[in-house]
Amino acid sequence: MKKFALLPIAAALPFTVLAAQPEKSIERISVTAARAEVPVSTVPATISVISAEQIQSQLAFTQDISKILGNLIPAFSPSREKMSNAGEKLRGRDPLYMIDGVPQSNPLRSGGRAGRTIDPAMIERIEVIHGSNAIQGMGASGGIINIITKSAGENTHSVSAGFTKGMGSDTTGYKASYLYSAGERDNGVVAGISYKNNGMYRDGDGTLVGVDTTQGDTMDSQSFDAFLKLAYRLDKNQTVKFMINHYNIQGNGDYGMVTGDVESETPATSVKADQPGDAPRNKITTASVDYKNTDVLSGQLSIQLFYQNFAALYGATISGTFQDPTYGENIYDQSQNRSTKFGSRLTWFKSNLAGMDLDLITGLDYLSDETYQELALTNRIWVPKTTFDNYAPFLQLRYKGIEDFTFSYGARYEYGKLNVDDFTTLASANSTFVEGGDPSFNELMHNFGAVWQTTDKLRLYASYSEGFNMPDVGRVLRGINTAGLSVNEFLNLQPVISDNTELGFEWIDDSWQIRTSYFESESDLGSRLSMNDDGIYLVRREKTEISGFEADAQWFVSNTTTLGAAYANTKGQYDSDGDSKVDSDLDGTNIAPNRLNIYWQQIWNDAISSRLQLNHLADKDFNASPDFEGYNTVDLMLNYRTNTLGSFTLGVDNLTDEQYISYYGQTTANAVRYFAGRGRQVSLNWNMDF
Repeated sequence: MKKFALLPIAAALPFTVLAAQPEKSIERISVTAARAEVPVSTVPATISVISAEQIQSQLAFTQDISKILGNLIPAFSPSREKMSNAGEKLRGRDPLYMIDGVPQSNPLRSGGRAGRTIDPAMIERIEVIHGSNAIQGMGASGGIINIITKSAGENTHSVSAGFTKGMGSDTTGYKASYLYSAGERDNGVVAGISYKNNGMYRDGDGTLVGVDTTQGDTMDSQSFDAFLKLAYRLDKNQTVKFMINHYNIQGNGDYGMVTGDVESETPATSVKADQPGDAPRNKITTASVDYKNTDVLSGQLSIQLFYQNFAALYGATISGTFQDPTYGENIYDQSQNRSTKFGSRLTWFKSNLAGMDLDLITGLDYLSDETYQELALTNRIWVPKTTFDNYAPFLQLRYKGIEDFTFSYGARYEYGKLNVDDFTTLASANSTFVEGGDPSFNELMHNFGAVWQTTDKLRLYASYSEGFNMPDVGRVLRGINTAGLSVNEFLNLQPVISDNTELGFEWIDDSWQIRTSYFESESDLGSRLSMNDDGIYLVRREKTEISGFEADAQWFVSNTTTLGAAYANTKGQYDSDGDSKVDSDLDGTNIAPNRLNIYWQQIWNDAISSRLQLNHLADKDFNASPDFEGYNTVDLMLNYRTNTLGSFTLGVDNLTDEQYISYYGQTTANAVRYFAGRGRQVSLNWNMDF
């Protein structure tokens, strides 16, 4: 196999990993987010694989998965560093989060918590498919972020411990994890637990960062994760795997927020104060059973059954939305999203179908999602229980009969049906009775692509793909204040269909790996987040157009020195006046800033290595919302590996102690979300395998 087969993911892998393996061991790389094991060089899309080594390196700076993604993939929005990941987009649209292929996103009532469902200690790698696609079903209008959990390997015990500290004793945090592995990837067991206690954050001026008491915060919080994966080889062709992960992150509730002042550029801060109700939390259980048989009708059959139980509690407030004279005046209440999913994925893959140079991937997906939103302190229902059933047969063809070319075509038929019982809205929406209903939709989505291997070093590709997401049904239902309506009459269940066109090239030789792509993404009926006076986001259904450019490069200066850079430039507009023409810029809640990430990775000797990285967020002007004043952050990591005591890692996040207002704080310009970024923070971690 030629080197170019590695191109789509080479720029995402650290040089030490590539250099440590002979070429034959990496000729075929399975990206499970693509539904079958095919040479990645034949996929006409931008694919990034964040390796275990990269994750470990980034954990020296942060335990935030969103921040890790942003540090390595500039097209992903900068992390809020809060419990909520609302507004964290990939190419300007919502990505579909998955764990081992199990959907974590909750499109029926998106509460912005899909990126906080697992501890990084349980992650083996992260697969990212950039851009709209429907290969995994609902929710991937911006792409797919598939988190792959740890697999069994050699018989090992892995122990990790560490602490972090900023300026002040209240910033101290600590963590610990333990993983046990025995057997082999397809015939073994891996189990782990982890615990974290996060301190407060201080900005570059030494002031406490504002705690988000409503949406939830990762500072002043504790988290726990328990993980188990079992694999059993039935015979040479058949394997069965079982995975379960339970994750719980909860605030301590020891601090209250002092709102900021946008005009004077004074960020929100925190003070010691007991909070009403229970502190915000995220509590998720994900489970799956995977069966694989490599010899079914001369092809490979994969069946997955999955389950997810999701509960996201938000902080107590006296929001006007929650007021009801029946319960008194100025009442506190707090909302909680609850969602239960179960489903199945059946995939059959056949290479060289009927003796031709044609590969076929086909199957059937099923999803059942039951979601509602309650007010926990008064036991009221804010969003009625909604049940969504989705069936989706699909096929994907890949033709490789012309030398140096690969052509692909795929289609996926989506049928979805929503069931909502009769319900009555809150008093703030006039206690309106709404007749239930069962609206449905069906949609056929296509994708086309071509890959041209011009030389052993250069690969070109072009593609068109359609992805879809559901409108946030819960936000619509809970806001009804007009009598005489029924769900069947008013609810616009039409999905957000995004058309993604992409052109790209990739180059690899002994010293360089270079990858660039240009994309355009359009939706006739998009989905834009807009904040109301209570700080609650509403969803606007409007035409949107997004385009962008991505590039990354690595220069292997020597066997011990690697320099790299990655850049993303994204712009987007929406139709603000309903004339079917885009005219206003998407703001920072809906699109990422232009961003340049640069790094220097150095192996000093057999024991010591380092990484220095710079994140530059460029100024950005918007014609319909506040402009953004960019900032730079620098991070430094030093790793020392011993022969008997494991490895010690020193990480410094925001090395220069830069003082800045976050991207979201500036572009939404709301006093209760006007947060500064975290100042300098030092972490010391220890890892040992035995």
